[in-house]
Amino acid sequence: MEKQLTLQYEGLELKATLHYPKGEHDRTAKHPAIVICHGFIGSRVGVDRLFVKAARALAARGSYVLRFDYGGCGESTGDYGALGFDSMIDQTRTAIDYVHGMDCVDPARIALLGHSLGGAVALMTAVKDKRVKRLVMWSAVGYPFNDIVRIVGRHGYDEAVKKGGTDHAGYALQPVFFESLMQHQPFQSATRFGGQVLLVHGTSDDLIPVDYSFLYQKVFWTRSEGLCDKEIIFQAGHTYSSKTHQEEAIRVTSEWLDGLDRKQQEWHHWSI
Repeated sequence: MEKQLTLQYEGLELKATLHYPKGEHDRTAKHPAIVICHGFIGSRVGVDRLFVKAARALAARGSYVLRFDYGGCGESTGDYGALGFDSMIDQTRTAIDYVHGMDCVDPARIALLGHSLGGAVALMTAVKDKRVKRLVMWSAVGYPFNDIVRIVGRHGYDEAVKKGGTDHAGYALQPVFFESLMQHQPFQSATRFGGQVLLVHGTSDDLIPVDYSFLYQKVFWTRSEGLCDKEIIFQAGHTYSSKTHQEEAIRVTSEWLDGLDRKQQEWHHWSI
């Protein structure tokens, strides 16, 4: 079952879709919850419906999955180019508020799944919000300002600074948007997240270098707690646009989350 929602955040209406676990009958049972964070000028549908497919697959394996449009994207209200990175973190926390408030959600199994810029947003949200226990980063941005300026083009950035805005794919990006990207360094902040991490990246990603995931893993490995696994998908592009690559990204993510659940159950029984 899927339910359309509207989340309220500082006057914005954030359109969202909640996927229910398949075969959910016991209302007293506690389920994992996953919030999907889309990337730069994206939407909760995803390129080639990636997030729709991922949400349905994860729900079929027993999780509540919430995917939503950031302000000014998809069906949500607002001006994306006037908001920025900090706003996206707070919008993500609004989505976490929703799933955390559900009686049927296990608060110890709340995960963020972020793609591209959404991967960096998910990480920085997880650092800030201790309710996040699990983090999945698909083709994650490592240097928000540099990576997005490379995508927009230096000319576009210069135009935004000089004229107060630039048009990129129909989105009016203001200087405040770029300034917000400068304020965050995910690689430096990664050690402050103590939960479990899965990194997924394609070798043919022409927007965000696959090397970022190798560097992320090295940083996460320096932590005193929390595991970090990595899955590199051969010839997959930035948006996993082929059927094979989509299925592979979704499969490794599902199996990784299932593995965490099994370990948690085994530890619970052992501790009893």
